[in-house]
Amino acid sequence: MPVDRERVRRAVAEILVAIGEDSSRPGLANTPELVADAYAEMFAGLDEDPRAHLAESIPFEGNAETVIVSNIYLRSVCEHHLLPFTGRVHVAYIPGDRIVGIGKIPRVVHALAARPQIQERLTDDIATVFDEELSARGVLVVIESSHQCLSARGANENEATTITIASRGTLSDPAARAETMAMFRVEP
Repeated sequence: MPVDRERVRRAVAEILVAIGEDSSRPGLANTPELVADAYAEMFAGLDEDPRAHLAESIPFEGNAETVIVSNIYLRSVCEHHLLPFTGRVHVAYIPGDRIVGIGKIPRVVHALAARPQIQERLTDDIATVFDEELSARGVLVVIESSHQCLSARGANENEATTITIASRGTLSDPAARAETMAMFRVEP
């Protein structure tokens, strides 16, 4: 079910009143509608099956060691405070008997990120989808992100980043995981 924009609009108007604002003043008059549009975009993944992006896999009989797509842009929303977190996702998998076009890898990431999330679950979910849908021999997912719930409130840690890791199969071996992580091209 898509985001109920009208209901979000009404709720945002009520929040503005609850914090002591005049929701009809010129600077805020369009805010409820704009927030409803933003939520529809940010939570579009609730209506998307990330596994569908891997449905068109290609039979593979080669001997590829590792497929890596690094620095996939991440934008998600923390389910605890409904504040954004952004960063980079690095995905590696060792093919079994199927591969996918590399453009499908970020699509899986974006579909899972476009819903209220916690970074730990997101990392695990991405790894699970690749492991189960491609029968990969190994999967490694690393997410590096900055959370607004950590920087804009609470601890007020503007420079803090959070790193989470999920691995499956042969990439769960510490040496293989370390070797693969060294190949990720991390942008500053």
